[in-house]
Amino acid sequence: MQARRQDDPERGRGARALAPEREPEAKEREVKVVVVDEPPVPVARLQVPRPLAPLQVTTQAPPPPMSVASGGVEPPPQVATFRPLNQTPPLVAFASLNSRVYTNGITLCVFLVHLAAVGFAVGFFVFRAVKDIVQHPRTRNARSERNLLRLWLPPVEGAVALSIVLAFAWQKAVRAWPRAMVRVILWSSFGITLAVGALLMCFSMPATVGLGVAMVMFSIGTGLYACWVTRRVGFTARVFERAVQPVEKFRGLNGPAYLMVAAGFVWISVWCVAVIGAANYRFPGLTILGLVLSLAWTTEVMRNVANLTVSRVIALYYLRGMQSSVQFSFQRALSFNLGSACLGSLFVPTIEALRILARGLNLLEGEDEFMFSCAHCCLHVMNAIFEFGNNWAFVHIAAYGRGFVQASRSTWGQFERLPGMAALVDSDITSSVCFLTGVTSGALCVALAGSWTFATHKHYTATVSLLVFFVGYLMTRIGMALPHACVGCYYVCFAENPGSRLFDSTIPERLHKMQERHDPLVPTPRFPPQRVGA
Repeated sequence: MQARRQDDPERGRGARALAPEREPEAKEREVKVVVVDEPPVPVARLQVPRPLAPLQVTTQAPPPPMSVASGGVEPPPQVATFRPLNQTPPLVAFASLNSRVYTNGITLCVFLVHLAAVGFAVGFFVFRAVKDIVQHPRTRNARSERNLLRLWLPPVEGAVALSIVLAFAWQKAVRAWPRAMVRVILWSSFGITLAVGALLMCFSMPATVGLGVAMVMFSIGTGLYACWVTRRVGFTARVFERAVQPVEKFRGLNGPAYLMVAAGFVWISVWCVAVIGAANYRFPGLTILGLVLSLAWTTEVMRNVANLTVSRVIALYYLRGMQSSVQFSFQRALSFNLGSACLGSLFVPTIEALRILARGLNLLEGEDEFMFSCAHCCLHVMNAIFEFGNNWAFVHIAAYGRGFVQASRSTWGQFERLPGMAALVDSDITSSVCFLTGVTSGALCVALAGSWTFATHKHYTATVSLLVFFVGYLMTRIGMALPHACVGCYYVCFAENPGSRLFDSTIPERLHKMQERHDPLVPTPRFPPQRVGA
């Protein structure tokens, strides 16, 4: 076939040269030659496929058109210019996700200076305690410090270890059974604090009786709160269930919480020895109070570092569909966003306490004119502060690298732009659920350490009980940072992109019921009943 195809054109050209008078046959033969020769060309192309060059690969401008003088046709003027796909506007948004600016630098400097000062003080008091015991074992201070190390420290360390186990047990249970655990946490907090309060009163010492009465009163308030928010429990459970689902997609997302809890355990262990040394130094009351406040701020920063890490990973999954690196997010939380974590650790607990006070006074405002005035004054102060500082800000801090105040305003502004969303998030009880897990763990630590100390040295029972409750609460809150951050991302990212396919109908259905005033939402002081359907 190949020989015949190569001979046919030669015979056609020879026929045209030797027999010009047979022009019709030559033309007919030319036509036949063209028909026979052209089909192999596409066959050869099919046999050796070549990849097409799409627009996003070609970065050079098209070749210049032929001029009219050279025989070409002048094309019409181009209206739109060619732009490759690698220069699309979304790349600008992606670049803003990796901001290299240190947020809230002044607060970061204050925290680092405070950490250095406290580290020096802790080292000094530990050295002083060890020196007294080793060099002057028969002095009164040495005997007191030795008794504290033998009788006071072991129950505290045991309670801290129990709080770590409880922290991750609560977290695991919330992730595994989110619908049931919301009710379990509310009512177990009531029952356990009531039982532990009764146990402390049974010790029959004035200090322990006072602590027991306080815990019983708190348990009664917890029970009333659980009854008050019963109609919100179902929706909160559904949000928990949906919010923790992306956690399984990211391996090692719980790693930062483990690291923070381990660091907290080491720091608290050294801190307890420093308290023993400070108890026999000048101004022991003020010194120990300063160490307690420092411990509270430091552990809150640890919790918010874990919160920022989880928030960045989950937020970028919701907003961009990205599989963000947990290690990279953790490094950002410890460097560029650490100042915002420090500032938020000071603001958010204060704001949450103010919210609890406002809601409590709101229940009593109709009884007395003074209480009515106090409730509204507290409410106005809370409204003024809440825009500039709230716990939703950690999502935008982690995702966009904003400062704490800027992130608070941007997140709350998004809630207010979506009808009904601000009232919905204001009635959220996720923070309360996480708070009550810490209280429950603290009460269980009191039951362990208080009984232990009462059996060995009754004189230390009250101080050990108070300390382990505080430490157990702080350690559990660090462990519960993961589900808390997931719920925050679920609300904030939905408000930013309600049409995303990653969200189901949980929030839209709730907002629809709120607008039609058919939902069981309990109004809050910031959003009275007449404004819920607005």
